[in-house]
Amino acid sequence: MNKQFLSSLVTAAVLGGAALGASAQNLAVVNGKPVPKERVEILKKQIERSGRPISPEIEVQIKEEVIAREIFQQEASRLGLEASPAYKTQMELARQSVLINALFEDFKSKNPVTDAEIKAEYDKFVAANQGQEYRASHILVPTENEAKAIIASLKKGGNFAEIAKKQSKDPGSGARGGDLDWANANSYVPEFTQAMIKLQKGSYTQTPVKSQFGYHVIRLDDTRQAELPKLEDVKPQVAQQLEQQKVIQFQESLRAKAKVE
Repeated sequence: MNKQFLSSLVTAAVLGGAALGASAQNLAVVNGKPVPKERVEILKKQIERSGRPISPEIEVQIKEEVIAREIFQQEASRLGLEASPAYKTQMELARQSVLINALFEDFKSKNPVTDAEIKAEYDKFVAANQGQEYRASHILVPTENEAKAIIASLKKGGNFAEIAKKQSKDPGSGARGGDLDWANANSYVPEFTQAMIKLQKGSYTQTPVKSQFGYHVIRLDDTRQAELPKLEDVKPQVAQQLEQQKVIQFQESLRAKAKVE
């Protein structure tokens, strides 16, 4: 990790974290002013929360960054920049960021996501995704006549994958010979789904299927029972999603109650 990137992480940590407290232990003394070790620990915790591990090398860089920031801050103070309008505006924005972050952390600590809420959300996911999954392929073209010509070619022994690669207007699946991989039936537009689920394994639609995207020739390659992850495997992600939803609802409730003129 380069020092410039580390500096950006440290800046984000300062804006997103709590105010630095006093400490009896010092990292260094810069021009007679102590630099508390607590600054390093707080910044390390903030960076770790962002998902980045703290290696010994990065810890050394954090310490260097903290000392450098003290040096630069002292010089800015000597020049009287604290009295500038730009500094005061940025400090107010930084103060707001720290306080708002504290507000949301306080809300989350008082309104934790429960195991019952996680289980209920997981059950909703299972209910919406259980049943069969389909592996289908398709060839998408702009006109009905083109689709009819492709069906005629298939009936004569044409290779579905090769035709898809040459003629399909769906760039993603076309490059794979029309393959759409495994998906729940609800993943597709209704016209596509209705035609696909009527097919026998290995068969293709005998007439073009029109949708908002154009005309499809659909082949059903296989079916299987949906393979869903276990609750234990997705519990952290579900908890995080629910926590974010709670915070968003809290924000919306505050906005709704606020009198803005």
